[in-house]
Amino acid sequence: MKRIILILGFCLTAVLGFAQTDFKGQQFGEGVKAGNVKPAAKMESAMGDQQSVDMKIEGKVVDVCQKKGCWMTLEMPNGEPMRVTFKDYAFFMPKDIAGKRVVLDGIAKRQTISVETLRHYAEDAKKSPEEVAKITDPKKELAFEAKGVVILDK
Repeated sequence: MKRIILILGFCLTAVLGFAQTDFKGQQFGEGVKAGNVKPAAKMESAMGDQQSVDMKIEGKVVDVCQKKGCWMTLEMPNGEPMRVTFKDYAFFMPKDIAGKRVVLDGIAKRQTISVETLRHYAEDAKKSPEEVAKITDPKKELAFEAKGVVILDK
């Protein structure tokens, strides 16, 4: 009898513990466990002088790749959206989530994007050939590679 009570107590504790660690919403990739989530606006300051940092952030989706959902951008305080890609292209986002809030778990990084890649992103975003041709310089930016994403139910 003591064994049964002990096992039931352990199971109840485990269930309650797991129930409190996940965010509510549609999950992609590895999902996101609760704990130490920073607003996307504070990501750069949280990075300090490091080039890349493992972290969790929350933000508002500005745009999503309309070809297949292979990237999205988040709203940032400077008005320049931050690009989010997905680790090993293991998952993609729904194309209709602009304006929704998301929580991401992955790697925040400072990077330089080549002209070729910037043009590819512009084509994915269905920019005109004239707009694509105007891209002639690489761009330094903050970016995020997500291993898990949750589209919040808010």
